[in-house]
Amino acid sequence: MEADRLYDDPDLAQFYDLENGWAEDLDYCRVLAGSCTSVLDLGCGTGLFAASLMGCDVVGVDPAAAMLDIAASRPGGDRVRWVRGDARTVRLGRRFDLVVLTGHAFQVFLGDEDRAAVLCTIAAHLAPAGRFIFDSRNPEFRQWRAWTPGNSRRTIEHSALGRVLAWNDAACDPVTGIVTYGTFYKLADGRQHSSQSRIAFPSQQRIAAAIGAAGLFVDRWLGDWSGTSYAPASPEIIPIGRL
Repeated sequence: MEADRLYDDPDLAQFYDLENGWAEDLDYCRVLAGSCTSVLDLGCGTGLFAASLMGCDVVGVDPAAAMLDIAASRPGGDRVRWVRGDARTVRLGRRFDLVVLTGHAFQVFLGDEDRAAVLCTIAAHLAPAGRFIFDSRNPEFRQWRAWTPGNSRRTIEHSALGRVLAWNDAACDPVTGIVTYGTFYKLADGRQHSSQSRIAFPSQQRIAAAIGAAGLFVDRWLGDWSGTSYAPASPEIIPIGRL
């Protein structure tokens, strides 16, 4: 899996929180973490969730140094142990009450082998009574079809850069189902930052099979972050489970 400039380049990483701030997924996971003494945030990104947790031992893992730099400098970042690592291979030598992988980070793992490796990482770090949760967009929604320059054009207010124009474009490979999408930021002075990212859209059935193969069990499938049970027409695929 190649490095993604959207997360690895500081010029792009600085927009992450403006585009992906606090939302229902973090609210839901924070409730799950409320009774935990230890939490592992895989694919922690800029650490918005991990740094918000208090009263428990928190570790945040991400492969992108630019994201971890933001995480370490944010309020509450000093309470978290930040680890630069790959969710497929990282081994911390300990187990946690809760393992989370949010922000659709599961979708950056493009093939069955990589997804299996991530699920094995989750299993390796779960305490006997621990729980895991992650999310993936339902491919039936084909959400990438709305990721066009016309539909996605937006204005972002950046504290240092002022008003920034942003947009996306996307294309789906009909053979693999992998979506390649571009992210573009145009600054007031004319400079432009951009990246190309690739994500997969595995089905609920494929995710369920991979979870079982990793020695994990799903207690409940959610279809969105409001807590609605999963159905074929749900926008999200969110398993909550354990060993």
